[in-house]
Amino acid sequence: MCGIAGIFHLETAKPVDPDRIRLMTDTLAHRGPDGSGVWTAQGVGLGHRRLSIIDLETGAQPMATPDGKLVTVFNGEIYNYRALRLELQAQGHVFQTDSDTEVILHGWRQWGPLCIEHFDGMFAFALYDDDAKTLYLGRDRLGVKPLYYAEVSDGSLIFASELKGLLAHPLLRRRPSEQAVEDFLAFGYVPDDACFVAGIKKLPAGHYLMTRRGLPLAEPRSYWDVAFAPKRRKAEAAEEELASLMGDAVRSRMIADVPLGAFLSGGVDSSSVVAFMAEASRGAVETCSIGFDQADLDETAYADQIAERFATNHRKRIVAADDFALIDTLVSGFDEPFADASALPTYRVCELAREKVTVSLSGDGADEIFAGYRRHVFHAGEERARTLLPAAVRQPVFGTLGSLYPKLDWAPQFLRAKSTFQSLGRTGAEAYADSVGVTGSALRQSLYSDTMRAALQGHRAEDRYIRMMESAPAEDGLAAAQYADLKIWLPGDILTKVDRMSMAVSLEAREPLLDHRLVEFAATLPLKQRVRGGTGKWLMKQAMRRYLPEDILFRRKMGFVTPISAWFRGPLAGEADRLVSSTALAETEWFDRQAIKRIVDAHKSGREEHGRLIWQLMMLDRSLQHVFGAGR
Repeated sequence: MCGIAGIFHLETAKPVDPDRIRLMTDTLAHRGPDGSGVWTAQGVGLGHRRLSIIDLETGAQPMATPDGKLVTVFNGEIYNYRALRLELQAQGHVFQTDSDTEVILHGWRQWGPLCIEHFDGMFAFALYDDDAKTLYLGRDRLGVKPLYYAEVSDGSLIFASELKGLLAHPLLRRRPSEQAVEDFLAFGYVPDDACFVAGIKKLPAGHYLMTRRGLPLAEPRSYWDVAFAPKRRKAEAAEEELASLMGDAVRSRMIADVPLGAFLSGGVDSSSVVAFMAEASRGAVETCSIGFDQADLDETAYADQIAERFATNHRKRIVAADDFALIDTLVSGFDEPFADASALPTYRVCELAREKVTVSLSGDGADEIFAGYRRHVFHAGEERARTLLPAAVRQPVFGTLGSLYPKLDWAPQFLRAKSTFQSLGRTGAEAYADSVGVTGSALRQSLYSDTMRAALQGHRAEDRYIRMMESAPAEDGLAAAQYADLKIWLPGDILTKVDRMSMAVSLEAREPLLDHRLVEFAATLPLKQRVRGGTGKWLMKQAMRRYLPEDILFRRKMGFVTPISAWFRGPLAGEADRLVSSTALAETEWFDRQAIKRIVDAHKSGREEHGRLIWQLMMLDRSLQHVFGAGR
């Protein structure tokens, strides 16, 4: 894994100062502590920080062809590079190294802009073609690896693996985006179609951007998408095909010239990855897990069970559930405000893994592609009700019930019907857009000042989910929700979290369950092979019965949990109080201070539950200080 950065003059070939490139890549040293390189020519400069994984001796970057006409910098891995190398050699290409990076150069020369369709992996890369005076930026299909870019006042395009790389450029204008703040408060992260710093963009997953000097900056082009179109197949045949695809995906991601292991939580996904790794390994698999000192948050017993079953070299560490000392580390790692509190244990498990390995496989992605979240199960049930009841009946009846029924967060699950009634009174897209959020639109509006409402110009975070679901290439409502999750939630939250936290400790994380062939297969599954009998990931769990015990396959999903609500009634109560007088938040003029005070007071007293919202406001406050120097 690596960090990349660069500058490309769009209009005229002005000289590029290599020290400016170096300044950008130095901010990414955590992504690549093993080496660095800078290459410049008239009108272009590329920089690289290297974490050595494959071809440790000759894989240095920036990498050029022998004639110097093509130069690339690359972050990630191309898992099929050996097969591509053979294919290209058969076409007459001569290789100088054994690295996957060189495949990009020869792939471009052979296939041009569509070379990216041949690459199976996780990646973000830049390639400069001197003959065509063209810069090409590409990002992997699912968005595992990030890439930020922006135009600056001297007529150049700048890009980097992380926002901090662009922030190091002296000509970048720093102004916060109010729309991105609305998005962050709605979802807890800034989606890929937005950025905390106005004017900066992220190359979308499954897209490339190709721009030529002398022409206006081009728009990104899509090279991959997935359509959810069910195919009829017997469950037994589907299970066999799924197991085969999963095994192939895991094996392809075990290629490395450095120590390799896996995260093991004891859940279905990570346990499945470890099962296939153990099957493919000659020696014991290195695994690690993080536990908590609160029994109701701790899953290490399940991880121990899997480690014993597959005879792994397992290590675990128990950390305090109140591990909020990492807050500043999170703020620095993400740059943009990020409020998924599971980032704390994610950092700790990456830190533990890095003590023994340089590459670690994770189980991320299975919930999105196989419908494993509880919200997927609920949405599938609600969609059945919407099919049975016409909107003319459903909307007035359930809309009224939803408005009248009390909000009983303290009550047993079966009595908490308010959100269900409200959901059934809406379209599927509207209801699902609300379910994936963490702070509802009405509550956000109650916090905003008139200045903020005017700046938003009608922008509402949930609308992107609604638009995505309404236009999704999907044949049922659950599939439309999964498609939107793949495009918004997965790259914006899950993959951002894993990338930044693993890279913060110079660890490469790989996600075999996001192999694009596996994603394409999952998109063909009928509804009943995704959700059945109130169980999500139905087919995956059936396919894994031969490997995993029942209590692992069918136990209630936990995930990484942190007790943030209790923090703000205890050790972080002072931090909550400070939000009311925060200079950084006040300088923006976005919020009504009295509204924030009411939220804080109501939460601390126990009258209402606002722990996640207070966490969001605190992370926003810290990010404003970190990125813009606000409040200083």
